[in-house]
Order: sequence, then structure tokens, then C-alpha cells
Amino acid sequence: MDAIEAARAVVEEQHPEARTAFLGGSVAAGRHTATSDLDVVVLLHGAPAPYRESLQYADWPVEMFVHTEATWHAYIERELPTRQSPLLWMCAAGVLLFDTDGLGARLAAHARKLTAAGPPPVSAEEIDDRRYAITDLLDDLEGSDDPSERLFIATELVRRTGELGLAVAGSWGGGGKWLARRLETTAPGLSTRLHHGLREVLDGRVEPLVTVVDEVLERAGGRLWVGYKRAGTP
Repeated sequence: MDAIEAARAVVEEQHPEARTAFLGGSVAAGRHTATSDLDVVVLLHGAPAPYRESLQYADWPVEMFVHTEATWHAYIERELPTRQSPLLWMCAAGVLLFDTDGLGARLAAHARKLTAAGPPPVSAEEIDDRRYAITDLLDDLEGSDDPSERLFIATELVRRTGELGLAVAGSWGGGGKWLARRLETTAPGLSTRLHHGLREVLDGRVEPLVTVVDEVLERAGGRLWVGYKRAGTP
């Protein structure tokens, strides 16, 4: 059973009354692997939505995201300020499996409009928070001679630097493999250089990773330590 057939069948089995459904994620993007699951967004009239469930259907692992029209919009509004919304992208770039009343077409058009417009701008405060955290990690990396410490420091540096690169470019963010995929188009070559820098750290050399991290930091204003201040929560 192919992916689209399986996605339609699992929705029919689980929610025969569904208004519309989408297949998103790596499978819809044509970048699935042997372990990829089916990311399925389902829209219902009401309960039991909203909920998320992982299940197995035929030979496919399935992640099902079940919403009403109202909760779909509420989740999108909540996720937009973070500049990464898997739900939004599953509907903007996914396959419309069926559409009983036109809701699917409306949500897909709205999702494509939002993704095309780009994420909300990053605040100067958030950029400074990211600069400070990366500066702190760089200091730890350059001062450490423990291979185990360096492994985890460098791994965290790679992730945070990739996220900063997307933020300063005004790009949508992403986690895990989607961070790498966003960087492919937003900052070509950065992932490769971060990968090389991480491998060098594992071999005992921190300079290549420090160099590429500093280059990304410079686009945001450089390292930040002295003068950084944040008010605490009462």
C-alpha cells in the first residue's frame, strides 16, 4: 500500500466523518526514508479533537494530528511567533487527501499564504539571548580539554548556530532534520561547515568550528557577554 493510499485508509478507519485531511512531512516532500512515518492532519467537526496520536497502519507508522477548524487556527496562531509550525507546513506543502466541504482547500490556501509571507521578525532581545548563549558555549569549548565535554558542547553549538543562522536570515525555523533542510536553502554550505567543524572537535581541534560559529555570530552583532542583562521573574 503506497503512502497516499495508506493515509486515506487510516483516516477512513479512524475518522470516517472527517471533513478533510492532509498528508505532510517527509513523505509528502518526496524525502522519506525507510523509517519515515505518515504525518496526517485530520479536521473534524468537533470532539474528540484536538489530539495527537501515534499508531501503526499496515506497514506504515502514522502520526495523526486531529483538529477542528477552530483549534487548527488556534494552534497556528500559537506557533507562528516561534517561527516554526509543523502543522502549518504540513497543510501548506502537503497532499490534500480529500475535501468534503471545501475546508481543506481554504486551509491549504491560508497556509500557503502564511508560509510565503515568511515568519514574524526576530526581536533584538531574542537575537541577543542567542548571541549570549552561543558565546557562553564558545568559551566552554575553547576552555575544555575533556573530550566528553567537548562532544556535548560542540553538538549544542552546532544546533544553536544553525538556528541563529536561520533567525538572522529571516527564515522559518525547524528542528532535527528540518533544521538541516531549512539551512540548505537559506544558508547553503553552512550545514556542511558545521558538520566538518564538529568532526574536527571530535579529533581534538576546535578552531574550525569556532571559526564558522563566529562568522554566523558576526551577522548578528558578534559575541556577547559583557553588558548582557535580563530581568528576573518576580
